[in-house]
Amino acid sequence: MRASTPMTLLMNGALATAPAVGVAPHALLRGALAERLSRGDVELPLPPRVATEILSLTRDDDADVGRLARLLHQDPALAGHVLRIANSPAYLPRSPIVSLQQAVTHLGFTLLSEIALVASMQSGVFKVPGHEAALRAIWQHALASGGFAREIARKLRSNVESAFLCGLLHTIGKPLVLQTAVTEAAKLGVPAGRDDVRSLVDEFHVQAGGLLAKRWGLPGAVCEAIALYASYTSGAAGPREPVITALADRLATYLVDGDHDEPALRAHRSWIDLNFYPEDVDDMLAKSDTVRGLVESMLL
Repeated sequence: MRASTPMTLLMNGALATAPAVGVAPHALLRGALAERLSRGDVELPLPPRVATEILSLTRDDDADVGRLARLLHQDPALAGHVLRIANSPAYLPRSPIVSLQQAVTHLGFTLLSEIALVASMQSGVFKVPGHEAALRAIWQHALASGGFAREIARKLRSNVESAFLCGLLHTIGKPLVLQTAVTEAAKLGVPAGRDDVRSLVDEFHVQAGGLLAKRWGLPGAVCEAIALYASYTSGAAGPREPVITALADRLATYLVDGDHDEPALRAHRSWIDLNFYPEDVDDMLAKSDTVRGLVESMLL
């Protein structure tokens, strides 16, 4: 048997794969993951039904809060989560909100649809036993990115709703890679260490996100943000959404991921490409508390 190939063993009547002799476990796992992604041989989950319908509603010019409220009534757990968020300090209700109709009136269609989308995405798509903390960190970063993207777009008088979606979903490939890597490690019989898995998530999430975006039929702007934000370079011609998303991603890293290098953040070239002046940068950093409140209220 050649040392460079995995070995297949019969265990308890089922086939299992053992690590190849002389091949580092991380290299073996990386190779298997890269091959599966290149073939598109990845189990792509369906988006939650509510998330799909909300995305459809947000693209429908005739949609109204009544249709959204009726949709939320079909999912009591989601409706309860929406009510909890509507009563959170981030949205400052004047009196307790006790019904979806009150939530609709207080929050409005756009914000309510964002809350419902975020909740359904977190609760109904990816489950990775033993890696709950990593999954939570991924969603935390995604929410912060969505919040900053919305603030950037508002400053630029750009499409706020589209920017939020781009920020929220630009790393949607990360939980997919996390889930696939852990499953593949079990098949290969190699450890799925946190650092090893994190490096694989960072390396392959854009590729995985592209597969998922196509499978889910995400809006074109979101697909562009997924594909281009990580490779954004200053002055590159192209759509604005990936630039906004790249800056929002960097701001989220500063706010929630422990990278507090403010001089490096202020030197990010996207500020110039988006025509932000130093005082605009100050204003955006001042939005950190607002974005932090969004993350704390929406994170399950």
